[in-house]
Amino acid sequence: MSKGETTKQAILHRATQLASVHGLDGISIGGLADAMSMSKSGVFAHFRSKEQLDVAVLEYVRDRFLTDTLLPSFKAKRGLARIHALRDRMVAWMSVDWLPGGCPMLPAGFELDDKPGPARDVVVAAQRDLLSAIAQSARIAVEEGELDPALDVDQFAFEVHGAILASHQAMRLRQDPRATERFRRAIDRVIESARIV
Repeated sequence: MSKGETTKQAILHRATQLASVHGLDGISIGGLADAMSMSKSGVFAHFRSKEQLDVAVLEYVRDRFLTDTLLPSFKAKRGLARIHALRDRMVAWMSVDWLPGGCPMLPAGFELDDKPGPARDVVVAAQRDLLSAIAQSARIAVEEGELDPALDVDQFAFEVHGAILASHQAMRLRQDPRATERFRRAIDRVIESARIV
């Protein structure tokens, strides 16, 4: 990796941490320059606009989530073991140390829901990919005979995603000490309701 690319990755990492706490609207090229002890022009050379910075941060989060959460969970055995692995990896992702305010992708979904543009497109694509991965995991569990053949896998994914959103609010907004436990129980209930009767 070149020095320029190493610097860009360090800036993205710090920008993502700031977005985790302050949201996308709370980061700027100037503020990021201060946080990195760099000149504003030095940061600007990597991200030519606030919009490019926002997109880069969201892509960075998406890629880290894929690497740290989705791909490792798909190494688990086919079926319910894979869904359980995804549940456990999601718990770890929600409380990862390097994101002090939680995953910035979730609040970005609220910040950008009515703001068309490239940043919103990244959030939409990331949510679709997550829903698709959850649905595919459920579909495989159906094929393995562990879940009801009549299961609506898209509804299953929708309910799991709802638990993810609720858990983020419980952990970050309400600081519920039982948020992780509640998330696990919510996912387990979705699974139980989908089992063969």
